Amino acid sequence: MGSNSDHLVVGRFAPSPTGALHTGSLVAAVGSYLMAKQAEGRWLLRLDDLDTQRQLPGMDDDIMRVLESFGLLWDGEVACQSRNRGEYLSTFETLQRDGMTYPCRCSRKEIARSASAPHPGDDGVPYPGSCRGGGKRDSPIRSWRVRVSEEEVCFSDLRKGRFCQKLPLVSGDFIVRRSDGEFAYQLAVVVDDYAAGVNQVVRGEDLLASTPRQIYLQRLLGFPQPEYCHLPLVTGIDGTKLSKRDHLISHGVGNLAGREQTLLLASLRFLGLNPPPDLAGYSCSDILQWGVTHFDLLRLPAHGGELVV
Repeated sequence: MGSNSDHLVVGRFAPSPTGALHTGSLVAAVGSYLMAKQAEGRWLLRLDDLDTQRQLPGMDDDIMRVLESFGLLWDGEVACQSRNRGEYLSTFETLQRDGMTYPCRCSRKEIARSASAPHPGDDGVPYPGSCRGGGKRDSPIRSWRVRVSEEEVCFSDLRKGRFCQKLPLVSGDFIVRRSDGEFAYQLAVVVDDYAAGVNQVVRGEDLLASTPRQIYLQRLLGFPQPEYCHLPLVTGIDGTKLSKRDHLISHGVGNLAGREQTLLLASLRFLGLNPPPDLAGYSCSDILQWGVTHFDLLRLPAHGGELVV
């Protein structure tokens, strides 16, 4: 397993091949690319393909072709979560050995009934810890959870500033492995980033609330903590987050050809830049290079919104 570098910046973009990229994905890819390249670092591509049931055939290739169309060329080989299960297992066994996990036999209905939080978070109600002490041993194991502490988890986001969370109130003891043997996203992404030496994570603001769980795992495992920057979200007209069906950019659905420069310039403007009008006549690679030169973290907008093309 690799480790985070203290010198070379290593960023990444990690889409899931469960659907085509959309304009929000493009902004996240462009933002992560600009920040890594402005620091003269590496920009990696990883396909988060653990959710095999929801993957669409050929979508991994489509995602890579779309990125190439925009001049977003990654460094090194494409990584895939599905190839990293051995590392997840080893990490899980480390947590087990250290007494940091326990089997959970609770169903979702039981958790919902017993939860004390009146307002569920993005991931549902916090787990109330029913199985921490052993639980009902006559029921089947539904998942393995990691024990969280009462200590507040805080970090400094490059855009949002200081962000703190008390895990017992937000997630409770969260799942790291499911009953079918598959590993949960929170564990997988921590292992993936550490193994690849990623030390700069730039992604959408919708993932901000899950970051303390990842930092908590990093601390348990002795992994260095990456630098985080959560970008404003591209939304629909009504201000809601884009779904996998909204504002798609894909070769597969035939709606991308010839629009690359326009969408790329719109992404730069969304990220607070002011590209000159004549840049529209240049290649995507040239537009990106202009973006690398002029990107300014302090100009990132405070709020998201529509991508104005």
